[in-house]
This record gives sequence, C-alpha cells and structure tokens, in this order.
Amino acid sequence: MNTKEIAIIGAGMSGLVAAQNLEEKGYNYTVYESTDRVGGRLKTDYRDGLQFDHGFQILMTAYPAVQKYLDLDLLNLEKFISGAKIFKNQKIETIGDPRQDISLALPTLTADIGSFSDKLKVLKLSQEVKKKSLDDIFLAEEKTTYKYLTEYSFSKEIIDRFFKPFFSGIFLEEDLETSSRHFEFVYKMFSSGNVAIPKKGIQAIPNQIYAKLKRENIEFNKKVDSIKNQTIYFENGDEKSFDYIIIAADASRFISNLRKQTVQWHEVENFYFKVEEKIYKKNFIGLMPTETFVNNFSYCNLSLNENVLSVSVVRQHNLSQSELIEKIKDELEKHAGIIINECVKHYRISQALPKMVSVNYMMPKTETQLTDYIFLAGDHLSNASLNAAMLNGESAAQAIIQKIENGIINT
Repeated sequence: MNTKEIAIIGAGMSGLVAAQNLEEKGYNYTVYESTDRVGGRLKTDYRDGLQFDHGFQILMTAYPAVQKYLDLDLLNLEKFISGAKIFKNQKIETIGDPRQDISLALPTLTADIGSFSDKLKVLKLSQEVKKKSLDDIFLAEEKTTYKYLTEYSFSKEIIDRFFKPFFSGIFLEEDLETSSRHFEFVYKMFSSGNVAIPKKGIQAIPNQIYAKLKRENIEFNKKVDSIKNQTIYFENGDEKSFDYIIIAADASRFISNLRKQTVQWHEVENFYFKVEEKIYKKNFIGLMPTETFVNNFSYCNLSLNENVLSVSVVRQHNLSQSELIEKIKDELEKHAGIIINECVKHYRISQALPKMVSVNYMMPKTETQLTDYIFLAGDHLSNASLNAAMLNGESAAQAIIQKIENGIINT
C-alpha cells in the first residue's frame, strides 16, 4: 500500500467516488464529513414506515458515471413513465416519448397543448440529441434554454405548458436561463435511458458506494474550518497535515484566497402530503401551470399502501409555511382535483443545485489541481448533475494517483 496520506473533504457523491478510486489503487485516505451521513445533497429520512427524500430527486440510468459506478439492479429502481401529466383547471393532458412507451403516442399527438407541429418537434429533438456525442453537446455555443427552444421554433404555448414546468423542476429556476448545453445533455439522458428512484429512496445511491469502502476511513460530524497549505484545521480545534487534499465541496469556504468565488445556489421547497386518493395509477410526473406556486408533483412510496404526494415549489416567495400550504392545497384541488389531508414533511433546501452560467461535461484531471497539494471535485465545477459529481471525484483522485506514480498528470 502507498504510504502517502490523502484527505477528502466531503462524503457526497464526488468524495465517495474519489475514495473508491483511491481505495482500489491501495492508497491511504480519510474522508471528513461535516454531517452524520454520506450522500451530500442526496438525503432520505425514514419515519413511520415512510421515506422522504430531501427534494424531488431522480436518477437517470443513462448517465455514463451511473453505468460505471452503480449496480442498478441492487437499487430496486421504481421507474417513471417517460412523460408527464399536465394539469390545468382539472383537465389532464399527457406528453411523452412514444419510442420508450408506445402507449404514449396517441395521447401525446392529440394533447391540447401546442400544435401538431410542436409534438413532432418534441420527437425530432429527442432523436437529434440522442444521436449527438457528448463532445458535440458540450462544445456547442451556449445560450439560455429558453432561447434554444424559441430558436427551435417551439410555440409559446408548449414552452409555457410543458417545457417550462418540466425543466424548471429539474433546473430549479423558472425562466429556463440554464445553459442550452445542460438542457441538451439532460434531454439526451431522458431519451437514452430511464428515470427512476431507488426503492429505498435517493440515499440508497451514496449508500451503495459507501458500502464498498472501509468504514474506518470516514469520520462523520467532522467540520473543517480552514485549509492552509497541506494542513486541515477543524472547527473543534484539531489539525492534521496530509500529502494531498481533495476538496469535494465548495472550496471557497476553506481557502481564504477563494472567498470571492463562493458557489451560488438554487433553492427549492419540497412538501409531502397525505392525500385522499391517487388520481392516476401509473408513475408519471405531474406538471402545473406556470402561474402556480406548485411546479411539479408525484406519488411516492409506490411500494407502500400510503397515498403520499411529493410537491415541489421552485418559485421564490415571502409566504409563511402555513400560507404556502394553503396555496398548494387550493392549487392542487383547482387544477388537478387532488384533495390534501395533511402535510407530513417539509424541506426548505437552500443549497439544492449550484447556479451555473457556463457548463462543461467534466473536469480534465489536470484542471482539478488547485495547488501542488490541493485538488478540487464536485458537480459545481462542471454541471449540476450526479454524473458530473461522480466523474469529477474520479478525475481528482486519478490526478493525484498519476502525480504520485508518474510525477505528471495526463489529460
């Protein structure tokens, strides 16, 4: 085993994948996690036989990093239908990808949203991005997603009724200002695989990586105060020096000369409600009109007999929690005919996704190096996705391995 000592700050997906890469090569490492669990933003709480993900989070099975690092069979995935139910004034329309589910063909083409030409363009766009290479996507000119859709000649109606609510729920911003590169990448992943949630919740994803690692190498509830050169200073007064350090978190929190480069975040609120009954049986994502506080909803805990609805609110507001719940109740009843019994869980997630103007696919190994001894990881360096988090963790770890073994980092 190599005697070099390596620290990893953060046990999110980036830190866990970095640890896995180091462990597979026989390197000594210690992961310092500020909370009581692995996973970073991928969190699930369990209570009274129910499970509550922190925010509506999905797994795209087509992610290359997911294919490389996760055993999807062991996750017991509950897959979503490749489409959405769109609600307005208790009228329901369906738009989906007939190539993944032929039963979606007729309802999609006859949906009273946009023109027939719009529906054909949805299918055409899906085909086009599926054929594009990742290089084609991430080297393309960047524009906002909204501009991209208008230049593709989609009508305002289908943008407002379908694209805005659907992708606002993914990007966590209402105006579709997210880079067109990220939009094409996500659309390609939708077209190339399934969208699902592990049966035991989103936390099952980091838990699977964690299960492969040596438990004694991870210290929980260990908060870092600062990093200077090769020494980590902890909030409890401890300090320790390492040969190399991977920061799989926002490095500006720990390094003084990066203070002005703090990561900015999108927020979201996530509610869980018990409801009278399910208004549809299949596993669809429900979309609401753009003027509502509710962005999307879906039934969760599908393997249980409870009727529990997960509701996402992306819009910024100044309402109290009780006022917002009343708004949600009114909107769901008015537009979807859903009767809410009680709110059983609520999360306000202030750091849900990193805000990014420009995106890339992943960090080359050479670009993960901040100093001679400090390396960076995390999805905030590339694009807001599980895929980027995992690949950047891999890049940082492999960069250190190459530096130790070869004295030079190859791209």
